[in-house]
Amino acid sequence: MTRNAPAQPPAAPASARTVTVGDGEADRRLDNFLMARLKGVPRAHVYRIIRSGEVRVNSRRAGPHQRLQAGDQVRIPPVRVAPGTAGRPVVPGSADWIESQVLYEDADLLVLDKPAGLAVHGGSGVSLGAIELLRAARPDAESLGLVHRLDRETSGCLLVAKRLAALRRLQAQFRAGSVQKVYLALLVGRLAGGERSVEAPLLTTERRGGERHVRVDPAGKAAQTRFAVEERLPGATLARVTLLTGRTHQIRVHAAHLGLPLAGDARYGATPDPVATACDLHRLFLHAAELAFDSPRDGRVIRVASPLPAELVAALARLRATAAD
Repeated sequence: MTRNAPAQPPAAPASARTVTVGDGEADRRLDNFLMARLKGVPRAHVYRIIRSGEVRVNSRRAGPHQRLQAGDQVRIPPVRVAPGTAGRPVVPGSADWIESQVLYEDADLLVLDKPAGLAVHGGSGVSLGAIELLRAARPDAESLGLVHRLDRETSGCLLVAKRLAALRRLQAQFRAGSVQKVYLALLVGRLAGGERSVEAPLLTTERRGGERHVRVDPAGKAAQTRFAVEERLPGATLARVTLLTGRTHQIRVHAAHLGLPLAGDARYGATPDPVATACDLHRLFLHAAELAFDSPRDGRVIRVASPLPAELVAALARLRATAAD
């Protein structure tokens, strides 16, 4: 009896190829453009070859979210396609999916675009957080560590170190207050003037079950937040918020202290919430939009921006439509 030869993995293409973006593919994101051409390649691997610089657009490095234009020349490196993986869906909250959320990466660190609803780490009834998903996606990475925290309800830039030395240097920058942290927040009510600075100490207490609650209290730690008007809307103010310190729930509590709680804030916000109702908002309107810090390797300034999520863009559009009416 002749045994069947074991199936051989498909050979990788011999060399890189260059593809011209057609008119029908203009304005498509680079990651989606590549997924359409690399059938069977896990999305996580597609993101790795983009971040490594193997993929080039018009001979330059590009990010996964870059929009392509007709006529762009995209270099696609040789990639081995695993059998049986074509068409495999990427499930939100999976290891492959978390790779698609990387905004920036180098040898020392990466910045995730964390969605609202995802905890930064497991615990307190949450089995998996962003850091656990990232570790599952990169089992060979031994030193992935959170540099700072974001509330589960907050979306946007989350900094992760890839080396212990980098973690220590980056955390030192946060402690020193030298990291620039900018948020976009929707306040319920009108912020008077163009800018307000709040300096009010914050005290954190724990409720039953370990749930944290924060209030303004002279016995608390010093905290300072700057609110600047980005846009005035019916019954609300879109504010650009700069954190000068980094306390738990700082923006949420300082906004409420001003009498202008954040839209969609079930803990510290208005009840009922007229702005959330008006714009059909079902989450906290707080987004970590920008992060700027010094590279732990060479001191150069790294700036990373996260676009406003679609559900927050839609909420603003509804408020603007109300103003137009």
